[in-house]
Amino acid sequence: MQTGSLNKFRRTVLTGAAMACAAALSMLALPAHAADLLDTVKARGTLRIALEGTYPPFNFRDPKTGQLSGYDVDVARLLAARLGVKPAFVTTEWAAILAGLGAGKYDVIISQVNVTPKRAQAFDFSTPYTYSTPQLIVRRNERIEYRKLEDLKGRKVGVGQGSVFEQQAKAVPGVEVKSYPAAPENLQDLAFGRIDAALNDSLMVGYLLTSSQLPIRAGARVGAVERTAVAFQKGNPKFRAAVDKALEEVRADGSLKAASVKWFGTDATHAP
Repeated sequence: MQTGSLNKFRRTVLTGAAMACAAALSMLALPAHAADLLDTVKARGTLRIALEGTYPPFNFRDPKTGQLSGYDVDVARLLAARLGVKPAFVTTEWAAILAGLGAGKYDVIISQVNVTPKRAQAFDFSTPYTYSTPQLIVRRNERIEYRKLEDLKGRKVGVGQGSVFEQQAKAVPGVEVKSYPAAPENLQDLAFGRIDAALNDSLMVGYLLTSSQLPIRAGARVGAVERTAVAFQKGNPKFRAAVDKALEEVRADGSLKAASVKWFGTDATHAP
């Protein structure tokens, strides 16, 4: 795969100000006595699903067909089928994806949205469908063994702009954090020695190392387990119950696990 297609260091959390804006939009978008989202989706016959479309192996456009592909896309299709509706995908940049949900531009986000306390104040979440951990990426010939983020004090770490990884790196005194809007610049800077390590999702790291031609390798896992779930507006109890039931069904019949193994080579659908 060409480096240009590696747009995978995307954001998994908004800044405080943007998050407050998303919360406000979410409340404004919910008029009094609004119909439950489940009724709306069923009547429409489609589930409007937001994702980035530039974050392989989770969601991206297949370079051969131009069609959306990836783990999140497979999960979204499984979920829509269980709800008895068709999936309608909406691609949008990560920086605006949660605000768009608050504004009602789509029904759900299925794009590796990690569950955080701040996000849970503004949105509801399904039961988690993926579990992963933060992981370092280093140059292939790196001789220093970074076992934790504190080992990178005095060094430069590349992260996705606005991501939980950015927050984690900035929380360590002495670590110089360099934020990137997309993967190519981050990976190239790492390969050319402009930064000392990069930090991202462990599932993405595994895929990256099999698809990138850059001289990089996996480093240590350096954080707690992150939970990924379907995000949607608050005030929709019937929809939440239906989504959780659908996820329980695809977990029970093995199709959720099969999607994980297909893209990651492992079952990442259960907490480790």
